[in-house]
Amino acid sequence: MKPSDLLSSLLPPAARPGDLLSAVDSPALLLDLDAFERNVRQMQAAADSAGLALRPHAKAHKCVAIAQAQMRAGAVGICCQKVSEAIPFVAAGIPDILVSNELIGEAKARLLAALAGHARMSVCVDHEQQVEQLAQACEQAGSRLELLVEINIGQDRCGVADAPAVLRLVEVIAQYAGQLRFKGLQAYQGGLQHVRGAEVRREAVLRATERARLVVRDLLDEGIACETVTGGGTGSAAFDLGLGLYTELQPGSYVFMDADYGRNETADDGLRFEHSLLLASRVMSEGTGDRAVLDAGLKSLSAESGMPWVWEAGSPSERWDYVSANDEHGILQCRTPGGAKPRLGEQVLLVPGHCDPTLNLHDAIVAHRAGRVEAVWAIEARGLSR
Repeated sequence: MKPSDLLSSLLPPAARPGDLLSAVDSPALLLDLDAFERNVRQMQAAADSAGLALRPHAKAHKCVAIAQAQMRAGAVGICCQKVSEAIPFVAAGIPDILVSNELIGEAKARLLAALAGHARMSVCVDHEQQVEQLAQACEQAGSRLELLVEINIGQDRCGVADAPAVLRLVEVIAQYAGQLRFKGLQAYQGGLQHVRGAEVRREAVLRATERARLVVRDLLDEGIACETVTGGGTGSAAFDLGLGLYTELQPGSYVFMDADYGRNETADDGLRFEHSLLLASRVMSEGTGDRAVLDAGLKSLSAESGMPWVWEAGSPSERWDYVSANDEHGILQCRTPGGAKPRLGEQVLLVPGHCDPTLNLHDAIVAHRAGRVEAVWAIEARGLSR
């Protein structure tokens, strides 16, 4: 018997439609469909009210079913962060995808050009070598790509510095009119998404936006209008909506929320999203003293943005903290010395610290409603990081 056949015959899925949520095998990602759907509707309604297009970031979920739900709600398309990440979404018929990142190398350029034969594809650039490789790949594939020049508005990561640098790239793009089209600008500042104080974050958004606004103005003075200015994220969306800069927004984590975003202060007039994503774990050992050991560690959730929250009755637990993550184990600590620990085998729910890399560790997400499993959705783009 082949190992794959043995695996499929012996290892059942973590859950099946109709199962009680309490019976889901662990570790497993859980999605509260009611909270998820409210998050999707709220973000779409906010964008619609502001007259902006919504292009949610699929790097947060990597799941075709979720992208389809966002499209049904009114999204114009999705973002992906890597070229290979877009493949399952193109295969599923998502019609409009922005690779909101730069790429380099002939293999990636050929892949993107091939995908452009099946969907409307766009990508960011900040160097003429990227433009030339994309043009050559499109010529060979007989396809066409739309390009956005990324500008650096404070992240100090990718992006060109100013309008003259944008103009130089626009001129290079214009040399390949049969294969490429200048679509506009990407202006994204990831760091400010996690500034904790609401007013401090608002001021940071305004400063970053002003840098982008100056580039747009200078380009217009040179006769270059930007059809699209895209950017923004879950942490800045409430402020981005009314600034008059963006034509579309690309938040991602709002569909789930995670512990890191949960630490942000929400502005009084801001969007309020719910924690819809949890990780089901179980107590695998009673441990010692005031500690218990869970079966969910670093191979089930990421920890670079902090430890997950323990979730009880719809809010962070007041009894227990997840204090340490090992490869296969998570350490649970009672807040009160001598306090009651969860029992051996008891299900413990966790809010991941950072949803994006956590999703990349799992094959599926268990969608549930009213205490029962409604569907099990594949995470088709997990591991597609080329």
